[in-house]
Amino acid sequence: MRHLVIPFVVVAALGAALVGATRATIASATPDRDWTLTLESLSSPAGEQSSAPQLTSESERIFLSWMERAGPRAALKFAERTASGWSPPRSVASGTDLLVNAADVPSVRALADGTLAAHWMQANGPDPEAYNLRLAWSKDSGATWSRPTTPHHDGTRTQHGFASLFQVPGGGLGLVWLDGRATNPESAHATDNMSLRAAVYSKNGTELSETAIDTRVCDCCPTSVATTSDGPVVAFRNRSDKEVRDIFVTRLVAGHWSKPAAVHNDGWRIEACPVNGPAISARARDVVVAWFSALKDEGHVFVAFSHDAGGTFGPPTRVDDVAAIGHAGVQLLKDGSAAVSWIEFAKQRSQFSVRRIEVDGSRSVAIKVAGTGEDRVAGSPRMVTDRDGLVFAWTETRDGASHVRTARAAVR
Repeated sequence: MRHLVIPFVVVAALGAALVGATRATIASATPDRDWTLTLESLSSPAGEQSSAPQLTSESERIFLSWMERAGPRAALKFAERTASGWSPPRSVASGTDLLVNAADVPSVRALADGTLAAHWMQANGPDPEAYNLRLAWSKDSGATWSRPTTPHHDGTRTQHGFASLFQVPGGGLGLVWLDGRATNPESAHATDNMSLRAAVYSKNGTELSETAIDTRVCDCCPTSVATTSDGPVVAFRNRSDKEVRDIFVTRLVAGHWSKPAAVHNDGWRIEACPVNGPAISARARDVVVAWFSALKDEGHVFVAFSHDAGGTFGPPTRVDDVAAIGHAGVQLLKDGSAAVSWIEFAKQRSQFSVRRIEVDGSRSVAIKVAGTGEDRVAGSPRMVTDRDGLVFAWTETRDGASHVRTARAAVR
């Protein structure tokens, strides 16, 4: 059975149901606080027909990656944040068989030893839902890349994507992804179960392990990973046998992945994939997760904090004002609060917004990052912290053209 997907317009309609909601419906005990956040546009290194942005950071190194089309070909490109803006773009891979998808996006990130690691998706047959994950490493800041490899070895023409890369403590590269090998239409025992799998590589790029973490997860909701002082924590959308699709986390402890546990029991039952994954951020043993849920067809974004490296989470705080389409982002700030981004839906418009949430659930005013003009915000916006602020990336579309935009804001 092929998995189902809710189109973007349907998710938007969920948010539209709340356009007439009042502020009294928001779980905030006190009025929103002032927050000084002055946005500064950054000249984007992305060219024409660019989309699918991703931001990663490691030891104060920030990388922006994106997909760029030129006729039938697509290329994965990236740039590094510098004191004066973005570095000139460089290419990781290109071809006519690279997947360009607003939800399932590639990435480029730095590892602790300075090595760059990249991942992207490559078609493995005529089925548009069948593709492989590809990985490559660079030891010279992206001038050259290793021969691509694949972390999965099942050989099925099914989906392998929605990957998140992370630094393995004391080692090389780790990643998690959604794996569709059990859905193989060529198998007599095929199911509709998508699984969450993980792989670990050594510093020299040798694959050390491949592990199944959860054998039934939401079909196409992006994953997210953060590293605590206790080790990596992965957030993903689970899928119960009754089609409840709440957000779960799993932790890599002493080389083994813990049994997945719910961040909060929303009880959102939906017989389709909302294409709306969680976001996670960590600092020492503090963890924060942000996510979208649409109980009773009411779209909202929530955030919850953990102080034991993701073992347990406190009660959620609602983030949006009127209604949300979702696509949440989150970053822990130095004082323990969190910056949470999302796509707000109100007055028939979608806007990329951000606000500060304190551990006690109090909120700042919302700041509009993009979507206030004629351009439309598409896909999933991104956000990371730099030394004293936030860096944003998103895709704007107008008249059929798309362009990756970037901005920065100092946090006070």
